[in-house]
Amino acid sequence: MTKAQMTEAILAAKQAKKTTWTAIAKAAGLSEVYTTSACLGENALDTDAAQKVAKFLRLKPAVATALTEFANKGEAAPTVPKEPLQYRFQEIIYVYGRTMKEVIEEKFGAGIMSAIDFTMDIEKVPDPKGDRVKITMNGKFLAYKKW
Repeated sequence: MTKAQMTEAILAAKQAKKTTWTAIAKAAGLSEVYTTSACLGENALDTDAAQKVAKFLRLKPAVATALTEFANKGEAAPTVPKEPLQYRFQEIIYVYGRTMKEVIEEKFGAGIMSAIDFTMDIEKVPDPKGDRVKITMNGKFLAYKKW
């Protein structure tokens, strides 16, 4: 089973069960963001968590196996996303990417933020003018090696 087939099966089961990513993550015993990412084919779960997801969604063992396979990250992403929410994140990088780089390097020195030693949380923040999206990305700083 490919990651694309796995994702299709998971999305169909999620819809049929009328469940949420939060509930699926709870069943896996992992964070909502990481579990969702794995279910969408961008990360892998360990065997135990993968089996819990498959059992929770009443899916075949082949789905659990596919969930444990390493991902080719970003493979499904087009060069410029057409989906509006994804495009807005790309737009944030276009507009603020250089600013983020400058501020991070000013505070930490030359380097990058790890996407491996990384966590992300997404919260809904009620606001009388319209609810807000709060995204917290937390990655280990990796200084560039000098030799």
